[in-house]
Amino acid sequence: MAQTSPSAGQDDTVVEEIIVRLNNNIITRADLRRSQEQLQAESRQPDPSGGPSDPKEREQDLLRDLIDQQLLLQKGEELAISADTDLVKRLDELRKQMHAESMEDLEKAAQAQGVSWEEFKQNMKNSIITQHVISQEVGGHINVSQQEIQQFYDQHKSEMERPEQVRMSEILISTQKQPAVKTEKGQEALPEIPSPEVVAAAEAKADKVYELLKKGGKFEDLAKQYSEGPTAALGGDLEYFKRGTLSKDLEERVFAMNAGGYTEPVRTNQGWVILKVTEHQTAGIPPLKEVEGRVQEQIYMTKMQPALRDYLTKLREDAYIDIKAGYTDTGASPNETKPIYTTAATEGSSKAKKKKKFGLF
Repeated sequence: MAQTSPSAGQDDTVVEEIIVRLNNNIITRADLRRSQEQLQAESRQPDPSGGPSDPKEREQDLLRDLIDQQLLLQKGEELAISADTDLVKRLDELRKQMHAESMEDLEKAAQAQGVSWEEFKQNMKNSIITQHVISQEVGGHINVSQQEIQQFYDQHKSEMERPEQVRMSEILISTQKQPAVKTEKGQEALPEIPSPEVVAAAEAKADKVYELLKKGGKFEDLAKQYSEGPTAALGGDLEYFKRGTLSKDLEERVFAMNAGGYTEPVRTNQGWVILKVTEHQTAGIPPLKEVEGRVQEQIYMTKMQPALRDYLTKLREDAYIDIKAGYTDTGASPNETKPIYTTAATEGSSKAKKKKKFGLF
């Protein structure tokens, strides 16, 4: 049975024990332990990727995944792929998502959660490099023909059938932001019913936004600027709604509109809301032209996984990998070149020189 953890007799206190030598790089028991801890944390939540949900099933591939990453990083170095520019962009995007004023504030937020800032940045950089390598070396060689798209569409038509639905965006001007009042017990709480002044002020603000829309303002930009709802940072996107999921009044309004249309300000329990229909999908099987992009992406991904595994197998065959006894690479190839350990009498041989070049034992 494949093992990715030390046998019971091994001393677990040697945290930097080398378990894999891969060309000029190493993987330590501490690296494997970190992966195991991360897996344990992830196993407490559903896996959105649809991968194996059994932690034991995933654990046996942890060492394989560490080797995969090292091989891809080494290939990235060979291809002179730099992640510096992308790293700055991604960190800035994360800063905005976290509503941090500066990168220093983002670093403090990470440290407050017990995350090493330098390790976090390095992991993000490694992820960017491996993604670039996969895209360039694997994805760039995958082709999806029009014939494949048509065949997939014909075979999966019944699965694509959908009800009538609309995708909407919102600009919400809240009436929930108001001064607290004293309860009978002397405690402070928001009033159940907003005051007329609060409602009137919110309505006036919503009318102002509505006028800006009529003058050609971009809905997404106005949502980011004025909306007080949880979707403001996303430009107000609410995703899809089927018939029967909205109040009768709202349903009648939005399902009567075509894509691009928007309502005047509507009073709701949360405040005044302006809704825009970004998509209006009819019931039934969508025509191929509507779903072609998604079909192509699905075919591409079904080809990507085996192609990536083949590519990583080839990288293993071109590398020098030595794995300590008791550990198993579940992605190993039978054609891998095994390190040759020479005696002192033959250290001057060409094989010994090659061994030294690649930093093996």
